[in-house]
Amino acid sequence: MVMKKNRLTRATVFLALFALIASQLLGGAYISRADQSGKPGTSPGGKGTGGGDQGKSRDSKLSHELKDALAHAASGDPIRTIVQVKDVQSPGLAQSLNRCGVHVHNQLSELQMLDAELPVGALEQLAESDDVQFISADNDVKALGHLTATTGADAVRTQIKPDGRTYTLNGTGIGIAIIDSGIYKDHKTVSDGGGIKTAFDFTGEGVTDSDPYGHGTHVAGLAMGVGNFSNGAYSGIAPGADLINLRVLDSNGAGTVSGVLNAINWVLINQTKYRIRVVNMSLGTPAVASYQDDPICRAVRRMVDAGIVVVAAAGNNGKDENGQTIYGAIHSPGIEPSAITVGCANTMGTDSRADDVVTSFSSRGPTRGYWTDASGVNHYDNLIKPDLVAPGNKVIQAEAKANSIVVHYPQLDTHAFTDEHKRVMYMSGTSMSAPSVTGAVALMLQVNPKLTPNLVKAILMYTAQPLAGFNMLEQGAGELNIEGAIRLAKLVRTDLSSTTPLGDPLLTVATPPVPQTTIAGSTFTWAQGIIGNYSYMTGSELITRYQLMYGQGFLLSNGFLLSNGFLLSNSTQVTNGCAVGDSILTSNGYPLGNGNIFLSNGFLLSNGTMLPDGFLLSNGTVYSDGFLLSNGFLLSNGFLLSNSYQAFVMVNGDDTPCMQ
Repeated sequence: MVMKKNRLTRATVFLALFALIASQLLGGAYISRADQSGKPGTSPGGKGTGGGDQGKSRDSKLSHELKDALAHAASGDPIRTIVQVKDVQSPGLAQSLNRCGVHVHNQLSELQMLDAELPVGALEQLAESDDVQFISADNDVKALGHLTATTGADAVRTQIKPDGRTYTLNGTGIGIAIIDSGIYKDHKTVSDGGGIKTAFDFTGEGVTDSDPYGHGTHVAGLAMGVGNFSNGAYSGIAPGADLINLRVLDSNGAGTVSGVLNAINWVLINQTKYRIRVVNMSLGTPAVASYQDDPICRAVRRMVDAGIVVVAAAGNNGKDENGQTIYGAIHSPGIEPSAITVGCANTMGTDSRADDVVTSFSSRGPTRGYWTDASGVNHYDNLIKPDLVAPGNKVIQAEAKANSIVVHYPQLDTHAFTDEHKRVMYMSGTSMSAPSVTGAVALMLQVNPKLTPNLVKAILMYTAQPLAGFNMLEQGAGELNIEGAIRLAKLVRTDLSSTTPLGDPLLTVATPPVPQTTIAGSTFTWAQGIIGNYSYMTGSELITRYQLMYGQGFLLSNGFLLSNGFLLSNSTQVTNGCAVGDSILTSNGYPLGNGNIFLSNGFLLSNGTMLPDGFLLSNGTVYSDGFLLSNGFLLSNGFLLSNSYQAFVMVNGDDTPCMQ
């Protein structure tokens, strides 16, 4: 099926570069539950997770891009926007829209948002409406440009039922929605399995059976490709899962926020019908607005609150064209706290984990989206991201027929096959890392369907491998460990509910699993902790006792409490055996809490901008993933347009030994 979208003339909207450094970060009321709960809490989180309009002036309801449009564009120029509202059915809203000359292209009822176009000069008038919460530009969205063995998936393929019978752990019964550039349905990695269960196009091009750009097919193959055609060499992590193809990037790899929101709205409506439990988002847009206002982030939160795990790529802005290391360039929706944000690891082409590192290009935290108060002071989110890393340097997977990427970069084709239905290609980036985690989530939900999104995230971090020499802003808790995640997930009780008391046993056994894993002869210790917003938390009770922050509608960061400038464990959410750290550490390869201090977590709370080793920090500045077109919109990763650094990353990755 196809959802058509009229592409009307848009105003010239240039993304502004912001360098104003705020003197404070925290402010406003905190909401510890999901956006819809409305319950006050005590957990740190900037302005609050609600993103509502309480105390907001007309000016603060407009995104920074729209403020720039007001300053530079003609009053009568039309501009495509995303309008977040209290109730899409409100009569008062309808009157305001009519008064401001708003044309609604799509009503996203599940998200309480509108994909709408209006004159630039009417923006401030619309923002005055009490029915309107926030208005942002319909920016362009872009792709961020030996797996089963090195991730530990092969080690858990065969599972034993209580009656002694065996079964294959491959994601059976779990729906995975790939929001990307489409999927080439005739590739053997797709057609040899269950095929595509359903496909929708949200670009207006009407393409549902192919992938002219070539990004989505590669991503889908990594998550759930069937490797029969290659004797298992190029299998995905969860080849038995159900594949849902939601195309939001067009033939040039470009898309819009409204397209992504339409896809998410569709997921929320159809999650039960297609058994959607996981959504992969290997795409992103520069993070300028706080996650509390960013429309994609808010839509991601709605999915997580509905029980869907969302996996997002961190971005490929870990360094600039001169090789200078950059911190603070995580993309949206990777800045959203409820998402599992994935950075990029380099396996050096070996199954052993002993030589694994974080790639130089993987985007580093902290997140730098911000909101501006009535006094004009910017408040940066400054959250620790990514949550973990996974292999993504020069990985081989399915090549869509005659796709644009390989046409312009023919060296990416491996020449392993001549049959167009079997061709495979190299690609690099966090876009390639995210689907390995997505596949891992499908395996976890197959072995234990009762896991909440927060429990899935906590287990992935707790069992991750801390990589020595890399700090938490580079690797989060560490590298994906599917063997450990499955071993722990299947021990978690299946009768947990919203009424389960804090401190109840979490596992079905009295003795927790041994916190170490061996892959290809390399044994490593688990992280044995989690990360939430500004710090980390450790303690065996994270997996032996039920913590309320694991419940649906909460965030893991609800387990942390900010008191008099200090971060503590929140005793209303977590048990006394959970301890909060006070520093951002560079790992020594041992569990979280071990290693050298990189910086104090007070840096994140104080809105600091100077890192101790002189690395650059993005102060709301947009580090473009591509070539900036004359109309201010970005085309994916610079492909087809320029020899930009981002194109270099996707084509070359880090120049090291790699998968063959």
